[in-house]
Amino acid sequence: MTRRVAIVGAGSSGLTCIKSCLDEGLEPVCFESSDDIGGLWRFKENPEPDRASIYHSVIINTSKEMMCFSDFPIPAHFPNFMHNSLIMDYFRMYADHFQLTKHIRFNTIVLQVKQRSDFSHSGQWDVEIEKKSGKKEKHIFDAVMICVGHHCHPNLPLHDFPGIDTFKGTYFHSRDYKTPEEWRNKKAVVIGVGNSGGDIAVELSRVTKQVYLSTRRGTWVLNRVGENGMPLDLLYNRVVNFVRTILPFGFFCSLGERQLNQRFDHSLYNLKPKHRLLSQHPTVNDELPNRILSGTIQVKPNIRRFQGSSVEFDDGSVVEDVALVVFATGYRFSFPFLASHAVSVSENKVSLYKYVFPPELDRPTLAIIGLVQPLGAIMPISEMQARWATRVFKGCIKLPSVPAMLKEIQCKQETMAKRYVTSQRHTIQVDYITYMDEVAELLGVKPRIQGMLLTDPRLALNVMFGPCTPYQYRLRGPGKWAGARQAILTQWERVAQPMQTRPCNEPKPKRSSKLLLVLSAAAVGLAAYMYRNNLPAFLQDPTALLEKIKVYLPAQ
Repeated sequence: MTRRVAIVGAGSSGLTCIKSCLDEGLEPVCFESSDDIGGLWRFKENPEPDRASIYHSVIINTSKEMMCFSDFPIPAHFPNFMHNSLIMDYFRMYADHFQLTKHIRFNTIVLQVKQRSDFSHSGQWDVEIEKKSGKKEKHIFDAVMICVGHHCHPNLPLHDFPGIDTFKGTYFHSRDYKTPEEWRNKKAVVIGVGNSGGDIAVELSRVTKQVYLSTRRGTWVLNRVGENGMPLDLLYNRVVNFVRTILPFGFFCSLGERQLNQRFDHSLYNLKPKHRLLSQHPTVNDELPNRILSGTIQVKPNIRRFQGSSVEFDDGSVVEDVALVVFATGYRFSFPFLASHAVSVSENKVSLYKYVFPPELDRPTLAIIGLVQPLGAIMPISEMQARWATRVFKGCIKLPSVPAMLKEIQCKQETMAKRYVTSQRHTIQVDYITYMDEVAELLGVKPRIQGMLLTDPRLALNVMFGPCTPYQYRLRGPGKWAGARQAILTQWERVAQPMQTRPCNEPKPKRSSKLLLVLSAAAVGLAAYMYRNNLPAFLQDPTALLEKIKVYLPAQ
């Protein structure tokens, strides 16, 4: 019999779970509490309880080539950084192309997911649901995939703000913010300088009398627009990631911090944190320094107390007549429909092997998909997790022993604690390339660059020196896609197309010698690493090895 898989949630993670199940010959049944797909990215004027909610103007922080599903490129004419409505358009295209919607039961709430009495033998689950009509049903499933994300339950720490009960204005969490018009010519305070806090502060500053952006620690601010106008996330490739792993942590952070301070001095703008660049999830915001420079946003320290309509900050300064306070203070995640012994969550900490599988279940038939916070897009990561999980459900891949999984989980937690600022925000952080490669290795789809250098050097160079786009994980192994190579070789054309909206007859600039130098040095370094066992001989006579790799270096 075909194994049935329950999928909770029809956002980006739920959609790719449906497709992964179909690819592996499993029968997916997806339960979605609302009346449509999209999850976090579906804008609604009125936030719904226990559901993610965004403001009208949200534009994603990751470029289209880095956020697409690995066998379904986003249309070339779509902008590189998409408005939430275009993201929804893409999801609908994806769902229609792979005929996913017919596997979704809308307006259906999952009340309980519980192991069956014979779970140790069958691995099966009882899933209780409630339809819109109020009718309750119980169903038996062979496996369960949880795709509810981590932006559903707002963290509103009012106990940390004395006097908030006396505040005469309006306050709410950032999930309840929609548009700025209501606050025209008024004073507003935004608490928190993460991505939502920065975006909302910038948008409010265009219409309000004054915005005060309160931050305890400060932040490093990245720009969507990178060198030569390219999307910033496309410039972080496998070579840069390799260099990051071999350089001292502090030195690599210093390189990045110096680059960011060349755009604007974070100390001068009152934003410089005490922590290093890679010790906190950075803020991506193109306009924040401009708004600070124009005076429409003032950066302030933490709030000491509220009193009536006034706000006092830790530096002793007081702002009167504040009409609005927005708490951009993050989220808590939980799984109220799951028994705590299946997955236990405490202060946003959860014990999961590779952030997917609870390690101590008798049978590996429960997967949490998308519960990570990458510096980058969640969609390809959720897809990779789903591809791996469905292979595990089928028995094609075996998980390590319980002690081995627990040991790795503890190791990751200790590594995270050393690197990141202590915060509920930093319990599920992953480095995009490193994590994708880890799971891809288990799945058998990690690109084999060494062999590729001999058989397809053009593709190998694009994989090494180009952006680590999701297509790289469709070149081989289970789920191999025939269009992956072409998608990689044409990715820069899709980046350029939406910007080419008028004829421009200027000659194309020649390849810069600086870029050639960087690529050449990186190729030498990579080759030295690949042939590290012969490094002493190479150091004595590098000519032979250099001749081997010379043919693959870009020509002037």
